[in-house]
Amino acid sequence: MNEVFITFDDGPHKDITPFVLETLQRFYARATFFCLGKNVEANKKIFSNILDDGHAIGNHTYNHYNGWKTDDETYLKNVMKARKVIDSKLFRTPYGRAGRFQIQQLKKVFNIIMWDVLSGDFDINLSPEKCLKNVISNTEQGSIIVFHDSEKAFKRLEYTLPRVLENFAERGYACKPIVL
Repeated sequence: MNEVFITFDDGPHKDITPFVLETLQRFYARATFFCLGKNVEANKKIFSNILDDGHAIGNHTYNHYNGWKTDDETYLKNVMKARKVIDSKLFRTPYGRAGRFQIQQLKKVFNIIMWDVLSGDFDINLSPEKCLKNVISNTEQGSIIVFHDSEKAFKRLEYTLPRVLENFAERGYACKPIVL
């Protein structure tokens, strides 16, 4: 069976992450949630639900710092602060951006996971239909797809996620968590 890896950045969110978990469960899909430390602390029960449902987790910093705009020491301390509440070897840089030294240091502790399909759900100018088309037309065997369980993305995520999962089921893709 073909596998794809759906990921969610920026949560957990008190309203949106439960929608994501329910939708994944409907389609027997598993995913990987790259969480912000501050959101884990604010939504501990929902974070537990992610784990209880068999999904994987990863570190996405504590405060969603952009590595290109944050000095090395501050950035790395923020990642390690998140590590205190997110027990995972997986890491994803916010915005896909980190400096060379930051990456070198992070690789000593984490497996850095990027993506090959960016849903665009965070783009308020992108229609839900275009978001859906973007994901479906760019996904292939082994793809890592990024969505966001955030308020900014929800209009597009709410429309796209169930339709993507239905399409993947029809195409014979199993949605798996990233496990290293």
